[in-house]
Parts: sequence; structure tokens; C-alpha cells
Amino acid sequence: MLRNTNLNLLRTLHVLLQEAHVSKAAQRLHITQSAVSRQLAQLRDIWQDELLVRNGNVLVMTPKAEMLKAKLDTLMDDFDLLLAETVFDPENWFGELVLSSSDYVAQYVMPDVCKRLSTQAPNLTVSLRLWEPEYIHRLHELNIDIASTMLPQKPDGISGIRIGADHSVLVMHQSHPLASKKHVTVNELIAYPHIKITGGADKDTFVDDILRQQGLQRRVHLRVPFFNAALSHLQVFDGLMVMPEHIAESLGDSWNIVYKPLPFDVDENQYWLIWHPKYDNDIRHKWAREQVKDAIAHCESSIQL
Repeated sequence: MLRNTNLNLLRTLHVLLQEAHVSKAAQRLHITQSAVSRQLAQLRDIWQDELLVRNGNVLVMTPKAEMLKAKLDTLMDDFDLLLAETVFDPENWFGELVLSSSDYVAQYVMPDVCKRLSTQAPNLTVSLRLWEPEYIHRLHELNIDIASTMLPQKPDGISGIRIGADHSVLVMHQSHPLASKKHVTVNELIAYPHIKITGGADKDTFVDDILRQQGLQRRVHLRVPFFNAALSHLQVFDGLMVMPEHIAESLGDSWNIVYKPLPFDVDENQYWLIWHPKYDNDIRHKWAREQVKDAIAHCESSIQL
């Protein structure tokens, strides 16, 4: 059946099954939508199966298509590696690398990342995007190459490496009524309004969960996506913030803040670099994520990366 099937048809099938969308597949293959439709008709005839069927406004894979996709993922990765240059030269990389992180990482870590990348890959364009938790299963759709985020564990279907860990702490300005105390009680924690950071990964919802179990709650006075905006507000009123310890320690050099242990046991914060599995064996992506990992390790040695 496959003796007379050319590689272009297999490539089209692989991209179609990845995208489950004819026009998006056409864009990736750099051919017209009608050409992809004609090739899909050929593929359906070859395998005697619809492969992709419409479900409302989306296309879904048939069982045979799911089986084919699993085999093609391995086959096409191996073929790409076979054709790839054995030695990758970053100086010849013309393209765009999309990185996503919290604003803290973007401001305090990404400059070193970008310096490393631009020095070694001068023709590469680096784009930064503020990370949102709902992006976790949309990496391919949003064209995010590498994301830095905080997760309890790596989700299934996502590739990644753990790059560090720490605990969350309670932050306040140096003249706060609780600033001189070694330990803060739960009642003191809920007695003052809080600022919540909404950008990047979820950093403090666990506090509300723990308080709720005790029949208590805190009052969130301000929700803001950026650390510097939150800390600027923290300077002018007796509020509190919960944030990872390595961030509190780092920002303590620039802001008049102190931090205390939280008045209850909390799990470690786990930090990850994550990416779509399609990049696992991509030689350029491997090089890029090593540069990102090394730069973060250098900047964030306080959390033992």
C-alpha cells in the first residue's frame, strides 16, 4: 500500500494529525489549503479511513489516525534527525525564539538569557511573553518555545526539566507593624490586607485553601500582574504579600521589604523549564534550552538551580 506513497504525503499526514486543521497545516507546509485538501483525500483513499472527522467546528482523529500519528511522530523525528546537520552553528540560526515567564524572570533573569543568545546566535530574534497558567496545554497553539514556570509537578504530555525549588514567605515593608516580629500568627496574617500577584504562575492560592480549611479568609486589597507595581504599592500601606523566597530575597536589594515564614506548613515551590514534546529532539531547541537553563542557574543560584 505504501510502496508508491511519497514522503511529501507522509509529511502532510503528520502535520494534519498534529494540527487537526487544514488551513493551519497548509501554513506549516507552505502550500495552499486546496492542495492540503487534495492530499487528505489521497491519504483517506490509501488508508481506507476518514482519518479526520468533523465534530462541530473542529476535526478529531479516528482511532486509525491516532495509531498512525504515534508511529509518524517517531518516524518523522528520526527522519528530521537524519537530515539535520551533525554540527549546529548558532551563528547561522535565522528565526524567532519565543520565551514565556513571569515579569520577575523577564526583568531580572531574561537580560542574561538574551545576552547569551544574542552573543552566540546574533541572527536570532527573541520574543518574551508574560506567562499565564492556562498556557500550559497551549504551547504549540501559541508558538511558545520555552516557558519558565512554577508547577507542583510536570503535567503529562509536556516536556520539561526541574530547575529549582524554594518555599513561599510573607512579605511586608520594613516599617510594617509586624516587621519586628520573628514569627507571624495566622490571626495576624488575616488582620492586614493582601496584594496578590496575578501574572505568571499561581503563587499564593494555597494560602486561601489553608485558611478556608480553618474557617478563615484573608482580604485581597489589590490584584496586579507585576511584582514592581505590587511592591511599589506595598511601600505606602500596611499590606502583606505572599511570594517565593528567592524572589523576596532578590527584590529585597531594591525595595525596603522584609519577609517572614508563613504561620503554617507549605509545600515546596517547584520551578520548571517546559516545552512542547515536538521539540525534544530538535537540535536548535536543545541548544536554546541549555542556554536558558544555564543563564537561570547563574542568576538564581539562591534557589540552588
